[in-house]
Formats: sequence, C-alpha cells, structure tokens
Amino acid sequence: MTNTDLRRESVELDITGMTCASCAARVEKKLNRVPGVTASVNYATEKARVLAPVGTHVDDLVKVVEDAGYGAALPTPDAPPVDRVAALRSRVSWTGVYSIPVIAMAMIPALQFPTWQWISAILAGVVWLWGAAPFHRSAWVNLRHGTTTMDTLISLGTTAAMLWSVYALLFTHAGTIGYTHAFEFTLMRSHEPGIYFEAVVGIVFFLLLGRYIEARSRRQAGEAVRALLTMGATDAFVLRDGVEVSVPIASLAVGDVFVVRPGEKVATDGEVIEGHSAVDNSMLTGESVPVDVSPGNPVTGATLNTNGRLLVRATRVGADTQLSRMARMVEEAQLGKAPVQRLADRVSAIFVPTVLVLAVLTLVVWLALGEDLPFAIAAAVSVLIIACPCALGLATPTALLVGTGRGAQLGIVIKGPEVLENTRRIDTIVLDKTGTITSGRMSVAEVVALDDTDPAELLRIAGALEAHSEHPIARAIAAHAEASAANPSSDAPVVTQFTNVPGRGVQAVVDGREVHIGKPDWIGAEQTGTATDVWVAWGGRPRGRIVVADTIKPTSAEAIVQLRRLGLHPVLLTGDNQAVATEVAGQVGIDEVVSDVLPDAKVATIAALQDQGRVVAMVGDGVNDAAALAKADLGIAMGTGTDAAIEAADLTLMRGDLRVAADAIRLSRATLATIKGNLFWAFGYNVAAIPLAALGYLTPMIAGAAMAFSSVFVVLNSLRLRTFRSSIPAGR
Repeated sequence: MTNTDLRRESVELDITGMTCASCAARVEKKLNRVPGVTASVNYATEKARVLAPVGTHVDDLVKVVEDAGYGAALPTPDAPPVDRVAALRSRVSWTGVYSIPVIAMAMIPALQFPTWQWISAILAGVVWLWGAAPFHRSAWVNLRHGTTTMDTLISLGTTAAMLWSVYALLFTHAGTIGYTHAFEFTLMRSHEPGIYFEAVVGIVFFLLLGRYIEARSRRQAGEAVRALLTMGATDAFVLRDGVEVSVPIASLAVGDVFVVRPGEKVATDGEVIEGHSAVDNSMLTGESVPVDVSPGNPVTGATLNTNGRLLVRATRVGADTQLSRMARMVEEAQLGKAPVQRLADRVSAIFVPTVLVLAVLTLVVWLALGEDLPFAIAAAVSVLIIACPCALGLATPTALLVGTGRGAQLGIVIKGPEVLENTRRIDTIVLDKTGTITSGRMSVAEVVALDDTDPAELLRIAGALEAHSEHPIARAIAAHAEASAANPSSDAPVVTQFTNVPGRGVQAVVDGREVHIGKPDWIGAEQTGTATDVWVAWGGRPRGRIVVADTIKPTSAEAIVQLRRLGLHPVLLTGDNQAVATEVAGQVGIDEVVSDVLPDAKVATIAALQDQGRVVAMVGDGVNDAAALAKADLGIAMGTGTDAAIEAADLTLMRGDLRVAADAIRLSRATLATIKGNLFWAFGYNVAAIPLAALGYLTPMIAGAAMAFSSVFVVLNSLRLRTFRSSIPAGR
C-alpha cells in the first residue's frame, strides 16, 4: 500500500430512518466493513462521521447505508430542517385519541358496557396498524437484511398481543356479550381467556410519547450549538471608495474594511483600524464585562459593539472565523463517542437477539410448567417490550450534546468525548507563563531616576525615542509615556538621527541631546532585580532605568487555588530565566518551577512527569506550546493564543482567564459523571426489569410505559447539565 493509499479524509453524513441505538450500531458496523473506512454513528445527532481513503465517492458510502435499510446524505445547511418533533407530536396525539378509551375501559370495570371488547378491538386495530406503523416498517426492513433492532421487539410484542387478543375474541367466551375482566398491574394466573388490547395501544402510545419527549429534549440539548451557528451578523457595511456599501457576509473577503456602528454585531474576525469602543464578547467567551478596543486590537465576528463607531479590517472570513471554528469543534465532539459508550454499543448490538431468545424461553418454560397460553404469551410479550436497549444508546450522546453545548455558552470548547475520560484522571497541571499566567504584554512597572534627574523627564525623553521603535518593550515604554504626559500633543520632544543598534538598544538625538536606551552593559550600568531593566543615558552617563515586566493576570492566583481544589498539582513551565519564573510562581502560589526551557525541552518535561507516573494536563497559548499540548494527557489551549496551540489541544478556552480552565475541568468531569450515571441506570433497568417481566410481575402495558420512561429519564438527567454554573462571579 502506498502513502497515498494511507491518506484519508473526513466525511459527515446525515442518517435517516434510525429509531434506536441498535440501528446506529448496525449502520456503523456496515460502514466499518468497507476497506479503509472508520465510521462512528451517533444516534442522538443522527449523523455519521466517516474517515475514508482519499478519492472515496460519497455515493458509495450512501449506498452502503441504504443497503442496510437506512437513508444517508451529505448535510445541506441551507435546506429547511425536517421537523421530526412535529411529526411525532401529531402521531402521538392521534394515537392517544384512540388509545385512551381502550385503556380506560380495560382499567375501569364500570366502563365495560356489553360490547366494549369489540369496540376496543377496532380502536386497537387502528393503533396497531397506523400508530405502530413506524415500528412495523423498521422491523420489516431489518428482517429483509437479516438483522433485528429495538423496533423488532416492539413490532413482535404488539403483533403477538394483538393476534392473541383477536383469537380470544373470536374463539373463546371473551367475545361474548357482557364479558368483563379486572385490570391488574401484574399478570394473573386466572386461566380465563385474556385479551390484551390495552397492552397493544398502551405499548404503542407510551413508546411514541417517550420518543416525542426524547426528540424534543434532544432538540433542546443541541440548541447551544445551533445558536452559535446563527448568532453572527447577516450583512456588513463595507467601505468602497469611501462609501459604505451593504453586502452579505458571504461576500466579505480578507482585507475588506467594514464599519461597525454602536449596537451592531461585528461582521467577521478583524483588526480595528479606526475608532474606540467596548465590545461585548459574552456570546463567545461567557465574559460579561465588555472589552475596550482601539486601533490595533483584534475583534471577533458575532460580538456586539456597544458604543463607539469602529472601522475594522477583515482578517478571517467564512469557515476560518473563530465562531465557525468553535461551532465546528463542538459539533465534532458531539459526533464522537466516549470510550465508556463503546461497551454500551457492543451490548446493544447483541442485546436484541438475546432478548428474542429470552422471550421464547419465557414462553416455553411457562407452558412446560403448566401455565395457560394467555399467561405465557403475555409474559413473553412483556420481556420483548421491557428489554429494549434504547436508554443505553442515549446515555452518552445526550450528555455530550448538553455538556458541550453548555461549554460553548461559557467559552469552553471540548474537542472530543475521549477528553472527558482524561479530565477525570489528571493529577498534575503544567502552566505556561507568558499569555497563560501573565498577560503576554509588556508594561512599565517602575521608573527609577538617578541623582538629580527628574523621573517625569526621564520617561518623557525615553518615550519619545522608543516611539520610533517597533520592539514590544519599546512600545510599552512609549505607550506609558504618552499616557503619563500631562499634554501629549505639546509636550513631545523632537527626535532626530534615530538608530537601532541590534542586540544592544537604540540611540537618537532628542531635543538636541544624544540619548542611548538599552541593555545595562551597553549603557554602563548593572542589571538589578528579576524584571527587564531598560537603561537611559545622556550626557555621557546613565540617568535612570525603566523597569518593564510581563504583568500577571489579576485572576491567575485565584485560578491556581481553584485548580488545587480540584486535586491538581500546578507546575510553572517557562523559557524565562529562573529568577523571573520563581518570582511569578511565588506571586500566584505555585511551588514547582521549571525554567529556561526551549519548546523541545517543554515536551521532554511533560514526558518526564509522565514517566514519574503523573497524569499531566498542559495549559498554553503559543506556537512553542503546541508540541507540549499534544504530548500531554490533556491539552488546554487559551483561545486568545495561536492557531497551532488551539489545534494541538483537547480543550480550548475562548477567554484569556485561567479560571476558565478550572471551569472546563469541572464541566468535563460533570459530563463524564452524567454519562456514567446514565449508563448505570440504563444497565440496571434492564438487569432488574427483564426477570420481573419473565416471572409475570409486569403486564405488557406497564412494561411499555417503564421502557419509555427509561429513555426519557436518561435524556432528562442529561439536561441537568444545562444548569452548570461558572465559578467566575458575574462582572469579573
């Protein structure tokens, strides 16, 4: 096989016709039999993610799905969505109209007028033929392909109950005028001819009602991601030859300059080139306080401009924007499967045939023990109905839908379901310094003048000279000087003969004086402290120093406290020198420091910690962190950082606040706990319910209601994740 043969591409398909977890398992199995194909089918989202060899025709994959008895097509974003919830609501409503009288007459002997059983037969026949049609249709399709699903159990169970009841009506005294029977929650060994029309309609009605509640809840669970995809602006006002022209968002190109008025959404990712304002990023980052922006600052598409008018140059458009990438990562996470779900999938795949065998055994054993045929049939039908593994198939996808959606609302992107397992196991969290614990932006911490030099004069001269340099430290000094000047426009010195001396500093003539600014050894001074000292000299001697440092984010110390509460041991990892790293670590409460490391040494540090038996998470934001993020057991990227870091990470934080890392780990652990809780109850339900049904302690109708409730319970339990709250107080 050549290297070309090994290359694969990802294809997403919408799957139609699936009615249970067994259907999803069957489609997945068929796709995985295609040479070179790896597929994952998600019942909750009704999508398949397929990795296929480059050059594979989508039509071939669609045909595989269709041959399995289901439908498949490429997603069509512009097509109107099929309202399955409305269709189910209609079927449930009409089924209820026919079912409720049948159930009422069976449960209340006073309502059993002389021909009640014949009326029940007619109403039940409508429900069995029309209401249960989706179950029969699915069972028939699967039978043609030599397989079984949950619908097979439902179709067989209701058909057996219906046919036996019709037989009893026609050939026993159950059809006589004036026949009555009492309703029981368990099967009775009365040796009376039994009719189970209430079981037929009850099973169909309760299962359809359960699927309707389930479908509606699943739609609510996915609302967060759909909201992400629709929250952007639809039009933009682009400057063409100085004139504002309204154009659709789809026609924006990189480099276009567009206008954002107060109260409007930013059309796409870009950089402010004119104007000052405060931008509300809460829809993407969860941060409630608007962020001040001015020329040179980046802005994100779909965020809200609160006051000033801005001119923005587009830097990313279409699928490359932060909004689109965030939505795409969330959707991909929802398509995947957590490792814990794969066991449930394997169980579901063999569960239906096993239940069919158990139902037959129930029938045979009761008959062998001398019980009458109606009792044995009813017990077998109860086994068929109660054992449906639908809840198992919903356990993981629904929790993932809600958990990842809630994360998106809080500015947390979970890249894949396997990430959840890793958050539970980590015990060490390695933190990059620059851009993670610190702001990543240099600022003036102190101005120290020597002898009789005026500090304000020192800063004024240094700021004027540094304004001609593009170095980050120079920009920090120039900005501080401008902000400190009483009257910047009239107070600016005249700078001439500016020269950059590589590796040393800069020099120029400022107001007639030759000024040097740079490293202490060039100026003739000594380095002091742990921060960066920029020395200023004129007249042949040093006049003072300006202390420049990367400022620590005000929330970093609080974040370290929260991470420790989660049982994590923090480690500071940085390329800075030991003195700077130790000072920063001490200010935020970190005891273990690894300094003076290059990017490849960061990877080696992660590996060394893992060799010690630690399970390591890494938080970073730069290109130099990407390899370490990929190496760590759990990579967490600050969304304010580089694309390389975001692509390498498992979790992305759309805010630059380290406290969100603690929220992300808490949310991931809560989602995993919900998944495990769902699986526990789903497995426990089947384990406990099947013996009860086989022993005759559940009527078919009660079995149908219990099975429907189990699926609804799993979905409702998952929806509790929508109440997850960030630990960050509002407004901070």
